[in-house]
Amino acid sequence: MDFKVAGTRDGVTAIQLDLKVRGLRANLIPEVFERARTARLFILDRMSEAIAAPRPELNRYAPRVMKASIPVDRIGQLIGPGGKNIRGMQETYKVKIDVQEDGTVYIAGTDSALAEKARVAVDLMGRDVEVGQSYMGKVTRLTTFGAFVEILPGKEGLVRIGELAEERIARVEDVVSIGDEIMVKVIEVDPQGRVNLSRRALLVPDDGTPREPAERRPPRDFGDRARPPRRFDGDRPRFDDRPRFEGDRPPREGGFRSGPRPPRPGGFRDGAPPSGTE
Repeated sequence: MDFKVAGTRDGVTAIQLDLKVRGLRANLIPEVFERARTARLFILDRMSEAIAAPRPELNRYAPRVMKASIPVDRIGQLIGPGGKNIRGMQETYKVKIDVQEDGTVYIAGTDSALAEKARVAVDLMGRDVEVGQSYMGKVTRLTTFGAFVEILPGKEGLVRIGELAEERIARVEDVVSIGDEIMVKVIEVDPQGRVNLSRRALLVPDDGTPREPAERRPPRDFGDRARPPRRFDGDRPRFDDRPRFEGDRPPREGGFRSGPRPPRPGGFRDGAPPSGTE
């Protein structure tokens, strides 16, 4: 006989019975329930000594499954060519991602923090970039004219060098490096779908006052690189004293401007070779 009894301190919740004989005597049933109750209370006492009540949250390392949803037309973007995108997310966040045909996405992992980041990344993949919104992005490429920042999974924007900092900078590398995470604001999405970002638009002084507009900021001192001021002689610049056009110069006497050059005496032009030659 296999007689299983499950329950709590207050009573029985389930019974399962397997018999290898034709019947069971009625006087055995009360005995089975009493012995099951004694064993059940013993186990519950040992469990209470280890943990008296359920935890408000799962342990950080307990396996869990999270659920997300994306539009059906974004499923291909999530998977990527040959599964490149979804494999990259699984490797980055140490999770298993399963995509259903209706756009439901199941994310299974053992690290709650990484699993939550994966869920957020999937949710963001279903969104569009909005002008005026701010995003925490990751610098992916650097060029001489700016930095490319990934603000959503698979969606990059350009922060031009003039939008990286409040002050003028000589090189992009002076402010950011590849792999840096920076907060940026979307300032434009052009007709070709290219996204222009700004870090400067989010910068404020430490006291929290609004940033002074660029046109009112004092000009920078470039030192020796600054262009020297014009020097005036009387009421006209000094360089205006020089002739502006070639026609203003008088022709040189005996030169090409006054006619053909005359032949030299004794030279080839008068038919006789120079002296000392044959």
